[in-house]
Parts: sequence; structure tokens; C-alpha cells
Amino acid sequence: MTEENTAGDIPTERQTPVGEPVIRGDPSLTGERAREAVQFDPDDEKSLDRAAHAVARFAVQTAGDGDNLVMLRGAAACAALVRGEGSYTAAAERAGPDVSVSFVRKWSRVHDLPRPVRAHVARGDIAPSAAKHIARVAGTDRFRIAWAVIDHEMTVRDVRTVVSEVDSGASVEEALANQGITLGELSVELPEEVYTELRRRVALSEEDPADVIAASLADRYSIE
Repeated sequence: MTEENTAGDIPTERQTPVGEPVIRGDPSLTGERAREAVQFDPDDEKSLDRAAHAVARFAVQTAGDGDNLVMLRGAAACAALVRGEGSYTAAAERAGPDVSVSFVRKWSRVHDLPRPVRAHVARGDIAPSAAKHIARVAGTDRFRIAWAVIDHEMTVRDVRTVVSEVDSGASVEEALANQGITLGELSVELPEEVYTELRRRVALSEEDPADVIAASLADRYSIE
């Protein structure tokens, strides 16, 4: 697993040290539970022992989606164990007979997702099992699918189907369209005065409101 991978200037993988509770330890995301956050250091043997125990427990407890933070902790333990042991196979062996290589691989990838996606997992906007499928794709496709999950309330089955189609060569746009979802479609609620003035101005200039909003956001966030 790499620490960082970018598409242009957008980080599409984890940028902070493996095992560090960046999301789990953030009170703004997890409230009082931030104090429960555990760090797994892949360079420390005692910490790896804790990670192996956590992965073994996680493998037995995981069935569908449970507590999002517990599952993020399990993903962190998987990733730290892989980094410390040097391979998915060695990590699974250290965790014990109930832990498969595929289990470790899948959840390690969740830990490697970029921070904005992991933050939404912590908030409960994206189910951990959906994140597991999102982590199968690379680059900005991760963001495109993640935001579609939030904006269109996609189920885990929907996400799995979209990712499978992308793996088979379809674009994210095509795969989402097959689910009746338009990539980039977002419903927003504007303050009454802003809405009224926007509509008045675009009527006079014969512009599309979506184009005006997109241009304004691109200018604000320096998106080319």
C-alpha cells in the first residue's frame, strides 16, 4: 500500500501515517469517542501485537455493517499489520486462523481511502461495507462514487454493482447511469433571496443556473 497517490493535485489515498487515528481521534467527527481512538504503529512490535488481536476480533465480529468507528479501527489495524509484516499473507497469518488474506486486503484498502471519504464513513454517511467497495477503484473515481453514494442514497449493493462495472472497463459515469444516477447531479437548497436573484439574473442573461453555480464554485475553490 502506498502512503499517497494523487490525481492531479487531489490526494486520492491516505496521506497520514498508517494506523494513526486521524479520523477516529477527531472530536469534531466522533465527539467524546475520540478519546477511545487507538493508534497502531507498524514499526512497534507491541503495537503490532495489539493490531493482530484487533484484526482477529474484527474478523469474528464483522457481519454486515456495525459500529462505523469500530470498523474504521479494524481497518486501521489491518493496514498497520500489513505494513508491519510486509504482505497481506503475513498479516493474515499473524492475526490467526479466522482471518483470511482477502479480509485483510479489503479492509486495509478502506484505511487507505482519502480523508474526506473516511470522514463521511465516520459520520455514518457512507456505510463501511460501501467504503470497502469504493476502495477497490483508484484515483478520483473514488470520490465520484463516494459522493454519488451520499447524494443519491446508494445501497451497498448499488455500490458493488457500479464498482464491478468499472472493474470491467466501464466509466464511473456509465456505471452510475446504469443505476439511474447522473454523475455530478446534486440537489441544493438556496436561501430565498439568493434563489430569487439567481433565477432573475439567469433569465436575463439566458444562462443555465447550473452553469452559473458551477462557475462560481470553480472560481471560489480555484478549480480549472
